[in-house]
Amino acid sequence: MKNLVYIILGTFLGIVLYKSEAASWFRIYEMFQFDSFHMYGIIGSALAVGIVLVQWIKKSKTKSFFGESIHIEDKEKSFTRYILGGTLFGLGWALAGACPGPIYILVGAGYWPIVIVLIGAMLGAFVYGVVRGKLPH
Repeated sequence: MKNLVYIILGTFLGIVLYKSEAASWFRIYEMFQFDSFHMYGIIGSALAVGIVLVQWIKKSKTKSFFGESIHIEDKEKSFTRYILGGTLFGLGWALAGACPGPIYILVGAGYWPIVIVLIGAMLGAFVYGVVRGKLPH
């Protein structure tokens, strides 16, 4: 029953992202070509809402849906890891035409070639899990 909340929220998010064209390869292409503000507006508003909500959660000691305490640890500040990680993420996003969230949305919308990207993303996550202990975190 706990997972039902996540399934409902995930489905709602998928519908919103699909209808706003955030999962559209054309919109992503426009963004990387600096031709349109559409995706920057979506990402920027999500970032602003996320910052406000995280700060509110930290200050108000808010609990989860299930009454558990939410503890958000501060991240280690490191320029190199964020540049390398962001570059890899951006290159994958540009090459695939989708970041990890919209991959599932595109599969659900019936864009079957994206299954190749989904398999690659899952393989990448598996490889990361295998070599994680050897990486500098």
